[in-house]
Amino acid sequence: MKVMSVVGARPNFMKIAPFIRAVEAYNQENEPGIAHILVHTGQHYDDRMNRAFFEALDIPDADINLGIGSGSHAEQVGQTMIAFEKVVQEEKPDWVVVVGDVNATCACSITAKKELVRLAHIEAGLRSRDMSMPEEINRLVTDRLADLLLTPDRLSGENLRSEGVPEERICFVGNIMIDTLEAQRGKAEGLELGGVIEGYLHEDGSRWSGDGIQWSVVGGQWSVDSGRWAVGGDEGFAVMTMHRPSNVDFPDVLGPLVDFLCDEVCGEMPLVWPIHPRTEGNLKKFGLWQKVVGTKNMVLLNPVGYHEMLRLNMAARVMLTDSGGLQEECCVLGTPCLTLRWNTERPVTLKEHGGASVLVGNEIGRLRKAFRQTLNEERRPARPELWDGRTAERCVQAICGR
Repeated sequence: MKVMSVVGARPNFMKIAPFIRAVEAYNQENEPGIAHILVHTGQHYDDRMNRAFFEALDIPDADINLGIGSGSHAEQVGQTMIAFEKVVQEEKPDWVVVVGDVNATCACSITAKKELVRLAHIEAGLRSRDMSMPEEINRLVTDRLADLLLTPDRLSGENLRSEGVPEERICFVGNIMIDTLEAQRGKAEGLELGGVIEGYLHEDGSRWSGDGIQWSVVGGQWSVDSGRWAVGGDEGFAVMTMHRPSNVDFPDVLGPLVDFLCDEVCGEMPLVWPIHPRTEGNLKKFGLWQKVVGTKNMVLLNPVGYHEMLRLNMAARVMLTDSGGLQEECCVLGTPCLTLRWNTERPVTLKEHGGASVLVGNEIGRLRKAFRQTLNEERRPARPELWDGRTAERCVQAICGR
């Protein structure tokens, strides 16, 4: 059997890594095995960052790279379909496997079905009910076409059933992102937090550092001291990620968020902020950058690697984020998570379902209240059903059983 799996952007990499390992394990036990082809569409076109993620997660080089690069949603989808069609026609796979909800997921799903190739979707059934999100459209299209829908939680399965998906196409396998977390947890734990800060510190984030950054570990407590901020010890620190257009593309939204972060969060504790290029560009465009880099306790980092972000999450007192993947990781790690969105496709991570996340949107009063409440909370790790590190194995079994 020939299986072709597709990645298009960095969120896919954490999901495909365990799938590839599960295919390799299957082939060691079964003859004939699975002939696997990895296709990288190149939707995230920063080759340096892509290569860093591939190396960190032990993903082999892609067998085929479509080199799609940047462009509008329509350009990315259309160009991916044109290029992927040629690959499918030449390789003639028995299955195409797509993960997540990026443009490559949707484009390759459409192409596979037009070429009459069976389609499996890992992470099927997630729904935000927000049609303004491109990812929601990608999910709906992909799940409508897929022959095998591999769901991360029970709620996702119910979403599919309510949409009329036949039961025989739905298979509950668990969350493949947690496979990667569990496989990489030890490596992340071994990273020195001070070294993470020092290694990724943004050039503007260090310009007030005087004689330079000093970091140390004394008596089990770690600290980083630049003269303008000190991170570590018993007081803890917050971690921030923010990249979605709804939060960073409008000055009347981003401005109040920056005021809250600088004046209130940084007033309580250091804020470690690995800053997305889109966010940095808009902060500069809207005249907010100088306030951010001049705020005491604001620790700006360049984009960090997977293990470094996981290490920060493990130690953070609170996470502020609009990332779906970090919601999931916070759930398992127990990090209190303020989700800067009005909806989520991952409701299993919310407190009302036993998780660690609270939806706060970008309304400052709601964000302030939730932040204050979080300061009094302790970590409560939660592990939804089948988030056990063996999801990829179940995915391979489900595909081979069809």
